[in-house]
Amino acid sequence: MTQTRQENGRVLVFDADDTLWENNVLFERVIDDFLTWLDHPTLDRVEIRAILDDIERANTVAHGYGSRVFLRSLGECLERLRRRPATVEERGRLDELVTALVTHQVELMPGVAETLDALAARHELLLTKGDREEQQRKLDACGLLPHFRAAHVVAEKGVDTYRWLIREHGFDPAVAWMIGNSPKSDILPARAAGMNAVFIPNENTWALEHDELDPGDPRVLRLATFPELLRHF
Repeated sequence: MTQTRQENGRVLVFDADDTLWENNVLFERVIDDFLTWLDHPTLDRVEIRAILDDIERANTVAHGYGSRVFLRSLGECLERLRRRPATVEERGRLDELVTALVTHQVELMPGVAETLDALAARHELLLTKGDREEQQRKLDACGLLPHFRAAHVVAEKGVDTYRWLIREHGFDPAVAWMIGNSPKSDILPARAAGMNAVFIPNENTWALEHDELDPGDPRVLRLATFPELLRHF
């Protein structure tokens, strides 16, 4: 998704999941329930989680993101550990676990609504990746769309995505800022495309979105909370 507003040549680009609203914590709750239900006789939760992470890593490359791909990963993990196809009952239980992801209400991060209210007259842009149908549902439910000029849902956020975004909206990357919680999808590719970045860590960020940031990069601003944006923009 993307939304854009400029003032004095400045553009802000906002990630959505786990920056504007909670997302991965919902998946973590499902995984926790999955591990409890699975109750493997020999492997502990850490070992099973490592297997699931490997499966998710492969499936995101092959199939993308969202609850349907996540359900696929849970099913493959179950079958690998059981060493047999999942039964109808097991598939039904997995469906029940994942349903919570689709029906859960959007939970904005603390201070997001108030901060965007203050920033709305100055500059904006929002970008997120994921399943188009699910992301559109979140956009429609979040109540934030009036703050933004445009919205894009993209399958992946790599350097080419940010270069496309720059061309699409015609802004100077040197005065644009990508704001997000993911080093892998928000900060590093935006920097590689010539943009500045604001890193706002989220303790529930998906493990597959972690990566190392250069602590000496002067064009990466690190903030502890979303409302701190008002001190800089």
